[in-house]
Amino acid sequence: MHITIPLAPISKKNHSQIIWNKATKKPMIIPSKQYRDYEKVCAEFIPQMPFNTFDCPVNVECVYYMPTHRRVDLSNLVNATLDILVKYEILLDDNSNIVASLDGSKVLYSKENPRTEIEITEL
Repeated sequence: MHITIPLAPISKKNHSQIIWNKATKKPMIIPSKQYRDYEKVCAEFIPQMPFNTFDCPVNVECVYYMPTHRRVDLSNLVNATLDILVKYEILLDDNSNIVASLDGSKVLYSKENPRTEIEITEL
């Protein structure tokens, strides 16, 4: 399965907010509004599954085309992508029994066309 998200990739970890949880009266960390908006817009580009959610071992190859040469953390980008794939039920979970490999994942540069290219293949 191939998915293209034609948006500048955003990591979840580097875009966080600390808020006060009124119920527990303790601070908690939540994703930023920028990330939450990104996650919502990603839904437009995630295909409706014509088959069951991937629940078997898969390789998830993520190629990130960033709009700048700024240094980014590949693992943070991958974590955000996997969370989005689980949220929109492409993957049952992002544990190692399902996402058995991330071979081929990398960060490249494309000022004119920032995006994320995702290739999911069963192992």
